[in-house]
Amino acid sequence: MRLADIVVPDAVRARIRATTRDEAITELVAALVEAGAIAKKDAPEIIKAVIKREGQATTGIGKGIALPHAKLKGIKKPIATIGGAPDGIDFSSLDSKPVYSVILLLSSPDGPDEHLQAMETIFHHVQRDLFRKFLRQAQTNEAIVDLIHEADELGQ
Repeated sequence: MRLADIVVPDAVRARIRATTRDEAITELVAALVEAGAIAKKDAPEIIKAVIKREGQATTGIGKGIALPHAKLKGIKKPIATIGGAPDGIDFSSLDSKPVYSVILLLSSPDGPDEHLQAMETIFHHVQRDLFRKFLRQAQTNEAIVDLIHEADELGQ
């Protein structure tokens, strides 16, 4: 699985306005709605599920990255979006540092293998220092989408 297979390009946001974890999740779900990847009527349930999951254990995995995620009925295949937070957001990260890149992943509860594959793909990329650096420095949505494609090519 490639990162480009998961990320919805039209939902990528190089600069989100959010200053809190919950605002970031809400803003990225709204971006998926705007991109047509999820239905507007489902957004409140999705936001609630992601925040509930976040309450179980932080998805701030460290090194400036958070990976909020949830499994929801109505999601046919894993979809994701990325939001850049230039001022940093407190996600109660494992390393206690702010998050500068939020990668929201939604999957089907009926596809646990696909969910794990998607998580593995994301982890593979965010473990690379250069990927994190370029992701954080990206000024445009297009720059992030280009980075994803380049990282997929290098990672194969």
